[in-house]
Amino acid sequence: MAEGQEKLVKTTVYLEEELLEALDEYAEKYSKETGQKWSRGAVIRLALSEFFSRQGRIL
Repeated sequence: MAEGQEKLVKTTVYLEEELLEALDEYAEKYSKETGQKWSRGAVIRLALSEFFSRQGRIL
């Protein structure tokens, strides 16, 4: 594991189809913008990080 990377734990989340489509769109968008492959999971982690940050909880 690379330095600074935290261990990921597999989990199951049930989402509406529209959310999956949006996650795929953003993963593709971020992949084009950064030149790095983004997955649905990466977009979810980014969104959760932003959410908790706005709540004053830095993870």
